[in-house]
Amino acid sequence: MPSLQINQEIMMDYYSKIAGSYDKLYEEEQINKLKLISKYIKVKENDLLLDIGCGTGISTRFFKCKAIGIDNSKGMLKKAGKNCVFGDAESLPFKDNMFDIVISVTAMHNFKDAEMSINEIKRVSKNNSKIAVTLLKKSKKFLNISGLLLKNFDFIEVEEEKDIIFIRE
Repeated sequence: MPSLQINQEIMMDYYSKIAGSYDKLYEEEQINKLKLISKYIKVKENDLLLDIGCGTGISTRFFKCKAIGIDNSKGMLKKAGKNCVFGDAESLPFKDNMFDIVISVTAMHNFKDAEMSINEIKRVSKNNSKIAVTLLKKSKKFLNISGLLLKNFDFIEVEEEKDIIFIRE
């Protein structure tokens, strides 16, 4: 277990270090994924959306609704601005059945415990919530996480250049 904690700290330190250039490096790629998601998930202005692993807040700015982001990299959150909070995907600081839409864009492979984060998504999303999780195809955890996602949700899978997008409309 200590090894996992050390790896997680190294990863968050890495993201804090690249926070200043993250948008320049990845914003276009992330926006393309969000455009693809928005073809399946229609977001209304009064929807409450949770972005887990929000990073610099690209997704929370993309969707025109009430959006809240959560990330455990303080450096990334400094760039994200308002409506983004510090926290872990495995222990979301939100009420049960709170969100109309839950997304996680190319982040789940970095979570400490994918199964716990999936349980948290189930807890904070409403029964009919729309959900989108993009998962990096080349992640060493891809098979494990995709299996957990498909076991817990009735998803359609949409292939994107680098990710598979799991969507519940």
